[in-house]
Amino acid sequence: MPEKFDPKPDTLAASQGAFWVERHIASTMASAHWHNHVELNLLPAGRMTYLFNGKQEYVEANRLILFWAAIPHQTIEVSDNASLVCIYLPLADFLGLSVDRDIRRSIMQGKFLSNPRIDISDAMAAERWVEDWSGGDPMRRELIVEEVRLRARRLILDGKAGKEWLSVRSKATSSGPAVRHAETLTDLINEHFAEPLSMPRLAKLAGIHPATANKAFRDVLGISVNEYLTRYRIARAMQLLADTNIAVLNIAYDCGFGSSSRFYEAFKDRTGQTPLAFRRIVGGSDVDE
Repeated sequence: MPEKFDPKPDTLAASQGAFWVERHIASTMASAHWHNHVELNLLPAGRMTYLFNGKQEYVEANRLILFWAAIPHQTIEVSDNASLVCIYLPLADFLGLSVDRDIRRSIMQGKFLSNPRIDISDAMAAERWVEDWSGGDPMRRELIVEEVRLRARRLILDGKAGKEWLSVRSKATSSGPAVRHAETLTDLINEHFAEPLSMPRLAKLAGIHPATANKAFRDVLGISVNEYLTRYRIARAMQLLADTNIAVLNIAYDCGFGSSSRFYEAFKDRTGQTPLAFRRIVGGSDVDE
């Protein structure tokens, strides 16, 4: 059976694809998770480190970040009592934003976007969003959605202007062997996902014994290498379904699935819908299979 993200009760709406805002005390994750949103995070204080798309990404206080959460991700380091505001923007809403097409595609292919500047006004806005969202007033919630869309657009525009839109990396990230092995393996998956891949081949490319590689990956990410590979392939397929008119059959092969039936089965098991249904939801064009 595929390994799936098990949402917390208070984020059930988010896990089902709705816009959502929440605040909680950040903690390290026992395993990687994923959901079909573009996620915005803000730490009012403290610091944290994500393992995302083969890299460690450092999150500073009052520096807004944005990433596509369909790619498996995990917090591996968090300072004590770090309050985290999470905003879940449905993919269809993100695709509807008037933003640079190349940057949008890069985000959907695994780029981690961080505000070029630390901005205290983001903390003030996030606090208001949390309070107004918790209040449940429909009109205020509608305003929050509009404000978040605008803030996401500005974040992308500011990052492009500053040529710093990829990420802000930590100079003091974890360097244990298991984390290094997991980074190497995910980086190789991201580079070779369209090719036939197996654990022995990945281990050989990484220069790691297969048993060591598999254990390190599970110890850090909490899922198997094969599950990460499948989920990453699906995330890349989602980008093509949403952003191109390529036929579903061609997408299946372009993303490393050996057959359309294998692609359909894996896609539906992990997203709850078929590739064509997903394409219609996010506004992509219908094409023959």
